[in-house]
Amino acid sequence: MTLLEGWSVAPLQEFADVKLGKMLSPKAHEAGLVRLRYLRNENVQWGFVDLDDLKEMGFKPEELNRYTVEPGDLLVCEGGEPGRAAVYSGPTPMAYQKALHRVRPRCKGVSTALLRYWLEYLAGAGLLVEKIAQTTIQHLPLARFQTISLPLPPAAEQRRIVATIEEQLSRVEAGVQALKRVKKELVRYRASVLKAACEGQLVPTEAALARAEGRSYETASELLGRILAERRTRWDRKKKYADPAGPDTPSLPALPKGWAWVSVAQITASLEYGSSSRTTKDSAGVPVLRMGNIQDGSLDLRELKYLPRSHREFPKLLLKSGDLLFNRTNSAELVGKSAVYSGTPGVCSFASYLIRGRFREGSTSRFVAFFLNSPHGRRWVASVVTQQVGQANVSGSKLAALAIPLPPLAEQHRIVAEVERRLSIADGVAATVEAALARAKRLRQSILKRAFEGRLVPQDPNDEPASALLDRIRSERAATAAGKPAPRRRSVTASDTSARNPSGRSRRRAR
Repeated sequence: MTLLEGWSVAPLQEFADVKLGKMLSPKAHEAGLVRLRYLRNENVQWGFVDLDDLKEMGFKPEELNRYTVEPGDLLVCEGGEPGRAAVYSGPTPMAYQKALHRVRPRCKGVSTALLRYWLEYLAGAGLLVEKIAQTTIQHLPLARFQTISLPLPPAAEQRRIVATIEEQLSRVEAGVQALKRVKKELVRYRASVLKAACEGQLVPTEAALARAEGRSYETASELLGRILAERRTRWDRKKKYADPAGPDTPSLPALPKGWAWVSVAQITASLEYGSSSRTTKDSAGVPVLRMGNIQDGSLDLRELKYLPRSHREFPKLLLKSGDLLFNRTNSAELVGKSAVYSGTPGVCSFASYLIRGRFREGSTSRFVAFFLNSPHGRRWVASVVTQQVGQANVSGSKLAALAIPLPPLAEQHRIVAEVERRLSIADGVAATVEAALARAKRLRQSILKRAFEGRLVPQDPNDEPASALLDRIRSERAATAAGKPAPRRRSVTASDTSARNPSGRSRRRAR
């Protein structure tokens, strides 16, 4: 960037003290130490400090000033999302852990708010990455962080820039929050569509249409009888035949006229676990769908793994169009998510954390997927899930026993068509919202870019140039190095620890 008249550029270490916090150790809980609440990496978000979920550790009295923050200090994440920053304005005394950098300007003429916006601009422009070290995790080492340079306007102009940034970004943020509310409403809308579909409230029932048109129709009970009769005729005569167990209907709620409760076992030809063989990125093989490929009731094919075409489990574990995929193992909130394979990719298999349900003619796998993804299906998953090694699981036997409300076949097709129509509209709105959020992000970045190019507020030739400010800081540092006392800050004493912020469960922010 080209510097304007009165501006200077300098690295952080020239005009601010930058220090990492205290590392947590077993000694931090020893008796006799001054106990303080402290901030961690996760407490510092872009633009605000979250004061919920604070922890405590002990400090020696002589450590208090070194490891505490004051209003106006800039806190910057060393790890997690390196560079994420916020200006602290909360209660004191408050300590901070080693996962954070504390940036404290050496004089009042440097705005930590401006520096926080500079870091956000660098992160958004992809320019902060050169300072980030790559080990097992990303982090921003102190030695590298201190060398980040800031285009420094005159002190008065800094204040004008910050005020204008905040004014403009507040309008952008208001729009972003409105868009996020729309996203939440879309989630609720999708859930309400699926719930209505599974309760017979989305389209006219087959019973109502038949009555209005003066005709007969095949009820779901009759349809189930036909499905089971076909099952018997196709049974291997060498094996003893037994009808699959049906649901415990007396314990289930009433259904619309013409509907029937059925078990998944009654309407499926098979329920099978996928392959546990190791997959690769070799796209010459057969794509293998995994639990991450099921997203919001559909298949996301952007990230695929593969098995060799000669794999020993093929063709048994190859999918057919209409197969339902049920995620049997995942986190508690995601286990049970389901989608239907529609024939793309043309040759495809599935991994062991998925169960394939292949349905008999007369039952629509898409309707079953809608039920599994509906609030009714989510409640069923929560009622049968088990926990194993930190993962939630729903077995194939539990899926087979699941009771499904089955409409007549013609009504199934109408429900599927209407659900897909409505969800397609919702998907269109969601895409519009995401595009608007992306535009808001670009607008935010544009505002910051203009600010640091000196194009956001007018310059005032009467402002003291930033070079004079830097000269004073250098003079004070030289005087301190020569043995003259530096200006003293307010000390934090053990008695200050009694000034505690009231605890509470609500989300509190220090901006």
